[in-house]
Amino acid sequence: MNRRTLLAAAGGLLALSRSARAQQWSPSRPMRLVVPFAPGGAADTVGRLLAEPLGSMLGQPVTVENRPGGGTTIGAVNVARSAPDGLTLLYATPNVQILNPHLMRNLSYDPQADFTPVIAVLRAPKLLVVRPDFPANDVAGLIALGKSKADGLTFASAGVASSGHLAAAMFGQMAGLEMLHVPFRGTAPATQDVMAGRVDFMMDNIATLLPLVRDGRMKALGVSTAEPAAAAPDLPPIGRTLPGFHDASFNYILAPGRTPPEIIARLNAALNEILDSPPLTSRFDILGIEKLGGTPEALAAMVREEHDRWGPVIERGGIRIQ
Repeated sequence: MNRRTLLAAAGGLLALSRSARAQQWSPSRPMRLVVPFAPGGAADTVGRLLAEPLGSMLGQPVTVENRPGGGTTIGAVNVARSAPDGLTLLYATPNVQILNPHLMRNLSYDPQADFTPVIAVLRAPKLLVVRPDFPANDVAGLIALGKSKADGLTFASAGVASSGHLAAAMFGQMAGLEMLHVPFRGTAPATQDVMAGRVDFMMDNIATLLPLVRDGRMKALGVSTAEPAAAAPDLPPIGRTLPGFHDASFNYILAPGRTPPEIIARLNAALNEILDSPPLTSRFDILGIEKLGGTPEALAAMVREEHDRWGPVIERGGIRIQ
């Protein structure tokens, strides 16, 4: 055997060894999946969809632990300070590593060093919606209307720095619109004021807004993803009118920093299998959610890209959380 063959063989044995270690690891005690939101929301729902099958695969129950507050910082800090033994995971939204570093001046955790990427879970498209009798019927019409009004447009959101607020802010910046943000405490009251005509438009997750569109209570002008959404294939992407516009709520799983690679590999393999399972795929299809999955390295690259993309939007909008 020549040197190249020996090196290739050694590399193959090393890969097999790593794979074997990953398969050998199993939790010694019950696990926690920390969800940094109150029970009943979208993140909590998906976290519970993952927790039960993950526990079955790893041989220990996985308890969903809700730790809401502080723009996800309370739950994030709890996980960051946990032992890196694979027994504590965080169901993360963009706030944790992507948005909070731009929105908050003094974070109580290091968004990179305190976490280890495990797997990307999903992307959820947003809809841009107005009331049924709104005078614009597409994105171009909304932009034209906004530019024709001396005081511009108003838009609702579930709160300052919520995903709907940031998506609409990016829309306004790219379209060159004057807009007034009207924040609410949650998606439901924001939706009510748009339907009542007190606010012009809003952007929020497709799972929340599509049923209202189908019932005729709201009118959808476009979808936020670069391509049409599977759940609403007839709706045009906003990017067809505003080239380069794309956005989708991005959820993923993190472990505490310094969690050993073999533990991450085992968790990643198990969660990829769960995400590929027919029951979860079917549930995601019903909710209009795009399943992701993939490697920890791919997740880390996505987080870096999204962090860099949202920074200028937040800076131009002067958006801050105290």
